[in-house]
Amino acid sequence: MEMTIEDVIKTRRTIHLYEEIEIDDSLLDRFLEAGHFAPNHKLTWPWRFTVVGHEGRAKIADRAVELKSEGRTLTDGQVSKIRAKITTPSALVIVSQLTTDNAFQSKEDYAAVSCAIQNISLLAHAEGWGTKWSTGGITRDPCTYEVAGLDSEDQEIVGFLWVGKAKVTPTIKRPDFGTLCRRVP
Repeated sequence: MEMTIEDVIKTRRTIHLYEEIEIDDSLLDRFLEAGHFAPNHKLTWPWRFTVVGHEGRAKIADRAVELKSEGRTLTDGQVSKIRAKITTPSALVIVSQLTTDNAFQSKEDYAAVSCAIQNISLLAHAEGWGTKWSTGGITRDPCTYEVAGLDSEDQEIVGFLWVGKAKVTPTIKRPDFGTLCRRVP
C-alpha cells in the first residue's frame, strides 16, 4: 500500500542505527534533488550537498575519535561506536549553506536549508530509507571542511545527513497537538 504524504510526514523518524548496505548513487541523487525543491525566499538556492565517500568518512571518523578522546581515555567499545556512527550508514551527506553578510538573509537561508533536509528525509522515508540530521563538534571541525573541500568563508556546514536502511525505527511520544496550537481573534 502506497503511503499518502500525510502518512509519510507522520511516520518519518530519525534513525540512529543502520544496516550495513550500499545505496545506489542514482537513488541518493533523487533524494538530494528533492532537497533542491525546497522553498527559499528570494530564490537564493543556499543549500549545498557534499556526498562523502569511504575514504573521507574514514578520515572524519578518525577525527571524531580524536575529538571525543580529548581529556579522557576511550574504551575500544566507545571507539568502535564513534567510528560506526560515521561509517555504517549507507551515505554521509554534508549539508552546507552559502554564507552571507546579511543576517536576515542568513536566517532565511538556514530555514530554506532545513526545508531541503526535510524534503530529502521525507522522500527517503517514502522509499523505505531512513535519515538522521546530525550536528556536533565534528560538523564544525576544520578537518571536516578540509575532507569535504569546503571553504568556511564561503559555506557553513549545517550538519551531516545520514541515509541508510534502518536497523531500528524508534517510537516517540509527542505532546498533544492542542497544547501547541492556539487561535486568536
